[in-house]
Amino acid sequence: MKDHNNLESNNDLESNSKNKSLLDSFIPYKMLNLLGKENIKDVRLGDQIEKELTILFADIRGFTKLSEEMTPKENFDFINSYLLKMEKIIVEHNGIIDKFLGDGIMAIFPTSADTALKSACLMLEEIKTFNNSRIANNESPIKAGIGLNTGLCMLGTIGGPSSMECTVISDAVNLASGLEKLTKNYQVNLLIGENTFNNLNEKNKFCIRFIDRVIVKGKSQPQSVYEVFDNDCEESKRLKTETKSIFEEALAHYHYREIEIAKDLLEKCLTINPKDKPVEIYLERCNDYLAKGIDQRVQELIHPVEWDDSFNTGHKEIDSQHFQLFTTSMKLINSVNKNIDKSESIKLLAFLDDYVTHHFRTEEKFLEANNYPFLERQKRQHRNFIKSFETIKMEILNEEKSKIFLMFRIQIFLVDWLVNHTLREDQHFAKYFKSLDGE
Repeated sequence: MKDHNNLESNNDLESNSKNKSLLDSFIPYKMLNLLGKENIKDVRLGDQIEKELTILFADIRGFTKLSEEMTPKENFDFINSYLLKMEKIIVEHNGIIDKFLGDGIMAIFPTSADTALKSACLMLEEIKTFNNSRIANNESPIKAGIGLNTGLCMLGTIGGPSSMECTVISDAVNLASGLEKLTKNYQVNLLIGENTFNNLNEKNKFCIRFIDRVIVKGKSQPQSVYEVFDNDCEESKRLKTETKSIFEEALAHYHYREIEIAKDLLEKCLTINPKDKPVEIYLERCNDYLAKGIDQRVQELIHPVEWDDSFNTGHKEIDSQHFQLFTTSMKLINSVNKNIDKSESIKLLAFLDDYVTHHFRTEEKFLEANNYPFLERQKRQHRNFIKSFETIKMEILNEEKSKIFLMFRIQIFLVDWLVNHTLREDQHFAKYFKSLDGE
């Protein structure tokens, strides 16, 4: 009888363990932990917390057509075998699956942008291995597109009393989804937004090139988009690296509507690397522009952004410093454009060098004094901006780049960064402090 009771007890423990393991598969406990919950019973509808996350969207290209060739069972078996491999990589890199979207995946990474990007690269590498087995079985290989973006997100529970889920909501999520879709337009595997690019601690460990400057739906200011080509074949990776400076200079001329020069540079790229799809796509855009005299995809850099009250945080000293940084950056573009007296550019660079440090110190002291919860995030972004500024400063002083390329670099790394950072990050702390005053 005693042995029988022990057996029942062991069976109960085993059953509970299996039930918990099964429940873990359906309930994202890591996400609940981010919410500060240890047990599903503690979760309530509307629970939420704000976190900096890198969001990943991945999708199989042409899956609808591929699925038409399969039986329903083959569809399920294929999807499960694919998702199993992708999930393993995401989890191993501290990522959390938010949801499966048929053949797609939405995942979040609460650690670093570097970790998220490394995970994305390994996912694409695993797809190569996955394709080798499919080809060996006389099955069609698959292609996937991945988009990454980093930003502050609201993580919490949504739904109703009878149907509730834990998910992430923010502009950063929408942009990550949009970037995944853009991979189709450029026929590339992996795109990251400027927020992810600017948050990378070790950019040099990845193969990255600028690919476009786009206005996201619902936003007024452009966002820079970057291609990560670590997972290209060795020859493609080598040739894209070799032509990177030519390609990026071509895009600078393209965005300043110097289409003939852009076309010449792109043709030079294509001579070196005939299989570079983004180069082909930009050449088609140039030809369309020359034929029609207009292309809506070209951003109007000839009509620069103007500073207005929407940039103000309500802190007079910080707002004054933002305006000073913005106007000086615009003067730097104008100085490089005129190309008359380099001493003017040197003077402006020296001013920015000192003033940026002064401004960041002022802002950080204010945030620290007021216990802003995302102070470390602001400090990291400030440090990364200083790194970008140092690179631009060397490019201007070395006189190796064309003035259009330098103007474009100042635009995307100084002006765009300052505008987007002020409208997004600094407005966040302004709203945060206002909400505290309203309590």
